[in-house]
Amino acid sequence: MPRSRTIPDEQVYAAIQRQLDRGGDRAVSFGSVAAATGLAAPTLVQRYGSRDGMVRAARLAAWDALEARTALAIAASAEKGPPGLLKAIGPVDAHGLATDLRDPELAQRAAAWRARVESALALRLGAGEKAREGAALLFAAWQGQALWSALGAPGFRLKDAAKRLT
Repeated sequence: MPRSRTIPDEQVYAAIQRQLDRGGDRAVSFGSVAAATGLAAPTLVQRYGSRDGMVRAARLAAWDALEARTALAIAASAEKGPPGLLKAIGPVDAHGLATDLRDPELAQRAAAWRARVESALALRLGAGEKAREGAALLFAAWQGQALWSALGAPGFRLKDAAKRLT
C-alpha cells in the first residue's frame, strides 16, 4: 500500500494561485490542483470541503501574506516618503485583488488593507484632509499602475505623482 502524500497548505495555495493567474476561477478544480501538487483529489476534498472552499482558502492565505508584508513595509519604511512605502510593500496583483471582492469577507479585508495603506501614506504626505485626499489618489494611482502595467501599458513614476500631491 503506497504511503499517502502530505504537503503543506502553502504549497497547495501556491499551485491554486498559479492556476488562477493563468486561467481564472474556471482553471481551478480538484483534478487540476491534484495534478499540480501530487495530492489525490479526494485528499483535497477532505481538506477543503469544496472547490470554492479550496479557492477561498487560497485567497484568504494570499490576503494574510499581503497584510503581513504591508505591516513589515510600514514599519521598515517609516522614515521614507510615500513612494518608499509603496516600493517596500512591493508588487500587488491588482486584478487578483479585484476578483476577491465578490466575497464579503474578502471585500472587507480589502477595504481594511486599503485604509491601512492610505493611512500610512497620509502620514507621509502631511496632516489634514489634503494629506488624506492625496493618499487616496496615490493609492488609486498605484493600484491602477499595477493593473495596467500587468497588461503591458506604459507606467509612470509614482515618485512624480507623490510630488504633485504635496
